[in-house]
Amino acid sequence: MTNSHISGFYNLTIEQRRAKIAEALAPLPPPDLAPWTTGGLSAESADHMIENVIGVHSLPLGIGLNFMVNGRDVLIPFVVEEPSVVAGASFMAKLIRAGGGFFATTTDPLMIGQMQLINLVNVEEARLKIYEHKAELLAITDEIDPILKKFGGGARDLEVRVIDNSPIGSFIVIHLIYDVRDAMGANAVNTACEKLAPQIEAITGGKIHLKILSNLADRRIARVRATIPVDQLAFAEQDGILSYTGESVRDDIIAAYAFAASDPYRAATHNKGIMNGVDAVVLATGNDWRAIEAGAHAYAARSGRYTSLSTWGKDKDGNLVGTLEMPMAVGIVGGATKVHPAAQTAVKLMGVKTANELAQIIVSVGLAQNMAALRALATEGIQRGHMSLHARQVAIAAGASGELIEKVAAQMVAEKVVRIDRAEEILGTYTEK
Repeated sequence: MTNSHISGFYNLTIEQRRAKIAEALAPLPPPDLAPWTTGGLSAESADHMIENVIGVHSLPLGIGLNFMVNGRDVLIPFVVEEPSVVAGASFMAKLIRAGGGFFATTTDPLMIGQMQLINLVNVEEARLKIYEHKAELLAITDEIDPILKKFGGGARDLEVRVIDNSPIGSFIVIHLIYDVRDAMGANAVNTACEKLAPQIEAITGGKIHLKILSNLADRRIARVRATIPVDQLAFAEQDGILSYTGESVRDDIIAAYAFAASDPYRAATHNKGIMNGVDAVVLATGNDWRAIEAGAHAYAARSGRYTSLSTWGKDKDGNLVGTLEMPMAVGIVGGATKVHPAAQTAVKLMGVKTANELAQIIVSVGLAQNMAALRALATEGIQRGHMSLHARQVAIAAGASGELIEKVAAQMVAEKVVRIDRAEEILGTYTEK
């Protein structure tokens, strides 16, 4: 059993943190963490993944702590360059843990393949002809990927839509609903659409133009809820001057959510905060973060108005309740997830056995990161916690190294002036000694 609550983790050295991960009874012995010591990908391996390779590019990898998802402790790898994301999500997970942790569910892993049917004499006649041959078309699709079918996946439905008033006139879009099991599914869906195209053309007399999956994976949804006891929300700032009651923090978070729910300009930044957590885990596991981003933002606008992906309110006892619902097309088989050693280590660390389980963890991280941002914005301001971590990056950019990084950063934070010119001035006072 993994224990995701590790006290004092932030203050340890990198080697000590690795040892603590092993001690936490995660399903990884220390040698299995090796891909995370160098980034895990050689230039030679990278050369087989994309074109024109000349090297590799790394980002920091940190561990999210305190997460309990559906009653199970999980240590979660984050790949992200932005300060405060890992710390914020981990602290919110600690507060949420006091309310029982995250409760997440997923739908079946259904992806949508789209086929654009053009050059039709009568679109309504063609639409009905496709429905008349639906069983036959689904049977053909089901035989395309015997391995996927063996594991319970395959074609589930065909839907036919007429698009009117387009720049080229009316045409038809056929949606192939395809269960991709533990894969992200792009290759399987695209292959199935290409195989079906000649049959549909023969049935309708039209021409299948585009054949590709949709990244608006609104049949493949991950949902999570969490309850935070109101007393867990109370806190005092470090200087002790300002303090916040649990009720005031709760109400301020709800008011901040209402802003995002009502205004697309705020909703864009609100949802970006969610994606700070989501993308970090998607990247760590070698999944397609661009597809997840596209699906999330399209889903947020599904009503015709862009709005918040999450909701925040209170229950009958006055506790804070958060929910998040979004498309989550991730896989644990195929693609970079199976090729990249660091991605394989990430999946092992979390102990996930299915793509749905991975999706449940990712959406939980998204909710935790959303709460971290809302709490900071609604109380001490986003810069307070962000500033100290950002100051370290500025100090390094100014040329500080070793112990001077923390000294220069601490002075900038104390002065509330985090700029590279000030970092250079402070560094100069040390180098002159």
